[in-house]
This record gives sequence, structure tokens and C-alpha cells, in this order.
Amino acid sequence: MNRKRLSVYITAGIAFLVAVWISVGRGADEQSALFVDTMQGDFHVIVSTTGELQAQNSTQIRGPQGAREIQLYQLTIQNLIPEGSVVEKGDFVAELDRSELMTRLQDAQLALQRVESQFEQARLDSSLTLTQARNTLENLHFQLEEHEIAVEQTAYESPSVQRQAVIELERTRRELEQEKIDYVTRVRQAEAALREIEADLTQERNKLERLNNLMGEFTIYAPENGMIVYARNWQGRKTTTGSTISAFDPVVAELPDLSSMESRTYVNEVDIQKVRPHQKVSLELDAVRGKQLTGEVTRIANIGEQRPNSSSRVFEVIITINEADTTLRPAMTTSNDIVIETVPEALFIPLEAVHTYDSRHFTFKREGAQTVMQEIVMGSTNENDVVILDGLQPDDQVLISAAPDISGLRRNLLQEEVTERSEPSEPDPEMRL
Repeated sequence: MNRKRLSVYITAGIAFLVAVWISVGRGADEQSALFVDTMQGDFHVIVSTTGELQAQNSTQIRGPQGAREIQLYQLTIQNLIPEGSVVEKGDFVAELDRSELMTRLQDAQLALQRVESQFEQARLDSSLTLTQARNTLENLHFQLEEHEIAVEQTAYESPSVQRQAVIELERTRRELEQEKIDYVTRVRQAEAALREIEADLTQERNKLERLNNLMGEFTIYAPENGMIVYARNWQGRKTTTGSTISAFDPVVAELPDLSSMESRTYVNEVDIQKVRPHQKVSLELDAVRGKQLTGEVTRIANIGEQRPNSSSRVFEVIITINEADTTLRPAMTTSNDIVIETVPEALFIPLEAVHTYDSRHFTFKREGAQTVMQEIVMGSTNENDVVILDGLQPDDQVLISAAPDISGLRRNLLQEEVTERSEPSEPDPEMRL
């Protein structure tokens, strides 16, 4: 009896020691190695970007349209109402600096006065010249009449005297005819000179009129009802007091249509190949935490550009927002998640759990109390996880990092035809809008 009881105690003690050893060993193992469960569900491949809200449609508020005609190419803003102000049609928006225009206006006034003086002088000169010419014609008429009388009086004189009188008569007649021709020429010359100066006078008057009209356009009013959003230059800087606008495109501000908004964002040249029109997008507003919006990719630039403070080329992408929300304002920052691909009911694990050995992909899987190297076939990936096409089951656990020593681990290899399975091919690129 005692011997039998002793055997039971010895067996129980050995079992206890084995249990303690397994428990301590596994506990130490689990402390040094972190296992995670495989995940199953809809798997999303996402490109995340930061964008800026803008209205799809807006009315531009423009500065003077005729500044280029007077070689005034840069216009300085002197006064602005605050951005975001709600205005009605005809309300004051901005005032431009008129100092240079005033100088041009004074110069034009002086030029006009100078041409007016020239015109008056030319008119007086032509009047005087033509008056003298007319007097000469009158005198020649009198001389002709005198010589005709002299010819009649020499009827009884000697032939030489008669001949002399006739010669004087013919000379006076020729002078009269020539003077008539010269008079017509002088009239035409005077008229041409006056027309030339009159053209200069009209040009100066039109220039002065344009400057006076332009002076009024330096005060800018709202063309429609709406909320003021000031334009940005090519560097992305917003128009403010002291900014300059170009006479070639004198846009000062916009009145956006807030009922239809879009997010303008930029995607790097690596990810742009994945982005297609009509892809769904989820958006959040940085200014309103928890505000969820949905959208759709509607336009993708065909040519990349170098943005300020960016080391790589990016492509502009326009995302149309589905919802009309009163909290949406132009220039708000959005966080955009463009859904590139969705794999329904996918099995996936963290990217950190995948390792490559001998050109094969493995993960460290738990089998009972052991860890084995399990070969896998990978599918789509996103920033954090990867889809597993073959090699794992939904209830498997995998090691989040590589095992420190793989020399003694068993390798579970897949069949050759399974490992040759290729990843899903990319869809044919749709034509970008």
C-alpha cells in the first residue's frame, strides 16, 4: 500500500515538473516573440493624400482689363476686405494703388494740351498762309486787268510798244494761272497738316479717356452675391494687401459656388499608376474632427509637376465630393483615402510578419508548442498588411517579427504549382480625364 502510494506521488511530481517546465518555457518564448492572429475581411488598398477644398464653379472678381494697353503690367493692392466676407452684387471688394496711374494720367493731360496747342498753331498758320495766297491772287487779277487796259491804249503806238504791252499781259496771265495752281496745293497741304495733327489730338483724347475710365476700375466691386475667397499666386501664396496682380490675368478673388465642392490633391509619381477615374474616396476635414465625407476621382493630370518643397514630381488629382455641406469652405485641408482596390473576404497579415528566404516568401507560424516556417503566396498589399492567397488558414497565428534562429525550424513548403501562382494583374489603365 505504501509502495503504491509512493508511486502515485512520484508520478504526480513528475507531471507537475513537466507542466512547470512547459509553462515556464512557453512563457519565456511568448515574452520574446509576439504572435498575432491572421485577419479576415474586406481588404482595402488605399493611397492616402492631403488635399485642399475648392469650388467646382466660381465667379472670378477681376481687376482692370485695359492696364496692358498703357504698359501697366503689375498692379498693387492697396486695400482689401477680409476673406470670407459675404458680399452682395456691387459691394466694395478691393482698392488698387493709383499712384502710377495718376502719373500716366498727368502725362496724358500734358500731352493732350501740347497737341491741342500744335493744332491751334497749325490752324492759324494755314489760315495766314492761305490768306496771303488769296491776296496774291487778287493782286494778280488787278495786274491782269491793268495790262489788258495798257494793251488797248497802245493800239496807236509803235509796234514795239504794242509788243511790250502784250508780253506783260501774257506774263501776268501765266503768273495768275500758276498762282491758282499753287493755291490749290497750299490748301491741300494745310488740310493734310491739320488732319495729321487732328489724328494725334484724337489719339491723345482717347488715351486720356481710357485712363479716366481705368481710374474708376481701380476700385473693384463684387459682380455677384457670394463669399469672398482671395486668389493665390503660382507659389500658393494668398492675395493680401500689398500683393501685386498681373495685368495679363488680373484675378483678385473668387465667389465660389459652395453647393458643389472638390478636393485638389497631388499624388506622387509612384502611386499615380494605381489611381484611376471613378475610384471611390473617403475624406476627412482636418478642421472638423470626425466629419466623414465621400467622393470620387474625376480628373487626373497627364503631366507631372514639381511642387514647392517637394523633391519628386507629383500629379494633380481632382476628387469630387458627393455631399453638399454648409461646413465646407474653400482652402480647407482634407485627408483623402483613395480606394485603389478592394478584396472581399480576404485573409491577410501584417507586412512585418512576411520574410524572404531563398527567393521564397515565409511567415513564422505557430503549430502547437512549436514555431515553423510556413511558405506563403502573397496577393495585394497596402501600407500595413498583405493578402495571403495560400499557405495560411483563418485560425493560424504568425510571428510578427523574424525568429532569431531558423536553423532548427521546420519549413512547410507549398507545391510547385501553387508557388507559381502570380499576383493579380493590374487592370488596363482607363483614359484619364
